[in-house]
Amino acid sequence: MHCIRVRTAVLGLALTAGLSSPTAATATEPASAAPGVEEQRLTQAAAQEILARSGFDTAAPRLARLLAASPSYARARQVVAREGSALWRRAVDRVQGRGPADGDLSRDDDRPLYWARLDMTSRLRAWKPPFAMTERRRAALSDSLERTSRGQSDIRLPRHAKGLKRVLVTGFDPFTLDRDVRISNPSGAAALALDGTVIRTADGPARIETAVFPVRWRDFADGAVERALRPHLPSADLFATVSQGRVGRFDVERTNGAWRGGFPDNENIGRTETIPVADPASQPQWTTTTLPYAAITAADTGRFPVYDHTDVTEIPAGGSGPVVRPDGPTPGSTARAGGGGDYLSNEIAYRATLLRDRLGLHDSLPGGHVHTPVLQFAADNADPATGTVTDPQFVRNRLDIVAQVRAILTAALGATERARD
Repeated sequence: MHCIRVRTAVLGLALTAGLSSPTAATATEPASAAPGVEEQRLTQAAAQEILARSGFDTAAPRLARLLAASPSYARARQVVAREGSALWRRAVDRVQGRGPADGDLSRDDDRPLYWARLDMTSRLRAWKPPFAMTERRRAALSDSLERTSRGQSDIRLPRHAKGLKRVLVTGFDPFTLDRDVRISNPSGAAALALDGTVIRTADGPARIETAVFPVRWRDFADGAVERALRPHLPSADLFATVSQGRVGRFDVERTNGAWRGGFPDNENIGRTETIPVADPASQPQWTTTTLPYAAITAADTGRFPVYDHTDVTEIPAGGSGPVVRPDGPTPGSTARAGGGGDYLSNEIAYRATLLRDRLGLHDSLPGGHVHTPVLQFAADNADPATGTVTDPQFVRNRLDIVAQVRAILTAALGATERARD
């Protein structure tokens, strides 16, 4: 996710600062509701082409048929959870080369998962059940679909496999789709390519489990990151939150800041505020990576350079305005941007590392944020008004970025193992 630093507030609906789901009405809701901002983009030709050329245009109609045949809320819950999980597994299998490709779109593509999920949430939103349905219950179904189709309910870090290291990796949905609806996110592609795979290191194998997160402020304020990661960090040997960052380079972000800078998310809502977390009284302004950044940047991991990125933006103690610090924050300062900016890439890094620290794992669990290069189309295909949804250079760039994410994880594991010897 691009490290956007925006300091102008963007109007939007207020979010709760807590970690529980918003209170919902208990009365029977209308039979259908208007599509959300993300769902409205489904009508664009590029989105429909991506679905058709991957075969993922069948997922939402199947969900709609199964929901129509559901005689009860309990049955609907089963259907939604099963179909969400099936979509995640189908996306992982397609990217990893299992089963038919179902279309001519390259297998490494992360976008079919994103657009198929939105198509499914749209069908769920419009579903008219033959029984009373409250707003709370429909929201619970939507939440189940989100979590299962993102792999968040499918994380299986082995707990008792002797000699097997455990790695947790997260990616993101595509974003800035109003600029170019064709956009892919290499962090999401990496999550699909790496889920359930094994890295071989000098000290033995390491299994990777992954999940993908939405580019939405509200999900983060509602505790989506903490709910997904808390059960698994204590059993992990390394974790990395990954997002798309700067053009032509990888960055290992040294410091994360407790600030939202206001850039609009995929719902076109912005937030300019301190990152809302549980127990704000003990909330630090900064958290730090525990990834072995020196070893990662020194390793030959691929064609893109990898940097130890130390810049932050702060309001110094006693100061009144923001100052860029190339070597990290100064004592007592207030965060205005971490190394990864002030958008959701910085926020997932902040939340994951804060959770690590609150679990007492700072000194024992290597973890932090990695920014990938921006995934670019070929120069003659860069115009979203005239360009096609894919091209050979676009595919090669994505494959190279994904391969380098894997190599970075391998380098990190190797350095961690040497440090423990």
